[in-house]
Amino acid sequence: MDNRINELRRTIRALRVSMREAEAIMHEQINRDEDCSFVAQEVMKMRAVMSLLAKERTALGDQEPILVNSFFIPRRRSARRPAALSAPTVESVFRPRLVARA
Repeated sequence: MDNRINELRRTIRALRVSMREAEAIMHEQINRDEDCSFVAQEVMKMRAVMSLLAKERTALGDQEPILVNSFFIPRRRSARRPAALSAPTVESVFRPRLVARA
């Protein structure tokens, strides 16, 4: 049983990494306004397989979380500026201005 649990954990870990890679590809295609239906279908298939693997792992009595640290996808920076930075401050409105004299 313990060997089967370890095998399931390895498979789940690899599947999670593959899902993250596929989701990154899908988001890139969306950003380029391309068709991403094929990749989306593959991600849905991976999720179905993941669900079955998780149910089997739980049925065998394994409750510990599986951590994946090897693949990191950084978040995109937001296109909008935060509202706090766009509002003028007292110093910026009432600061002395330098004027050239003739």
